[in-house]
Amino acid sequence: MPRLARTTDGTPLLGDEDGFVPLSSADPSLTSVKDALPRAASGALPTPDDAVAQRTSAAELSIAAPLERPGKLWGIGLNYADHAADLDEDRPTEPASFMKPASSVTGPDGPIRLPPTDITDHVTAEAELAVVIGRMCSNLAENEVDDVIAGYLPVIDMTAEDILNRNPRFLTRAKSFDTFLVFGPSLLTTDEVGLLDDLTVRTIRNDEVVAENGVRNMMTPPRELVSFHSKVMTLEPGDVISTGTPGAVHITPDDEVRAEVDGVGSVVADVV
Repeated sequence: MPRLARTTDGTPLLGDEDGFVPLSSADPSLTSVKDALPRAASGALPTPDDAVAQRTSAAELSIAAPLERPGKLWGIGLNYADHAADLDEDRPTEPASFMKPASSVTGPDGPIRLPPTDITDHVTAEAELAVVIGRMCSNLAENEVDDVIAGYLPVIDMTAEDILNRNPRFLTRAKSFDTFLVFGPSLLTTDEVGLLDDLTVRTIRNDEVVAENGVRNMMTPPRELVSFHSKVMTLEPGDVISTGTPGAVHITPDDEVRAEVDGVGSVVADVV
């Protein structure tokens, strides 16, 4: 089944486990990844076998974030009970939502650029599974959600914890620095991901697993999150909901951070 990606020079790609082709070589009407999202949501994407071009392996390509300019970026706090306990906070009874600007996004490999220490000296990184919206929608019932999801990404989300700890109303600022959201290298379509309850999310620093948990243990699972937020505002192609982390880790310069999501993929970034 296909996946979507984009090179650092802006070429949209269509791929599978054997490599990638230019998206337009499979369908000339698709000139960007965003163009392809509604087709991905409806299960009507072409495959690399439909392309006139030959596949190129991912290792031979320089890959950027798959969405050149994402839409609305939702994050979810404390969506795993174990993470709430780690932070000595009560588990919320409904999604603890916040938003991040598109300028916070960077592509695979990063780097994650820490702000000056006089602004923050305690940044944490969190592995998460992200949902990418493929079709405009609002007021969805949960059983309608599969028709609007284009696919899934692994992401690394950052927080300036010392800013947040000064006042919970500083959450937006603590989450919004440049490079504070690292997108994985490709978007996997829903038919390739399989059962979400079988997925495990891991936060890894310098090859050490510091937190992991299963999507089945989320307070609000991904499909419910899409339904819930569609009742807050209209969702559009390219909007992203990052579904929460099993746990965060303090990062410093020269660290390497990885987010792993079984069945979806991984993304790694250096910290500078």
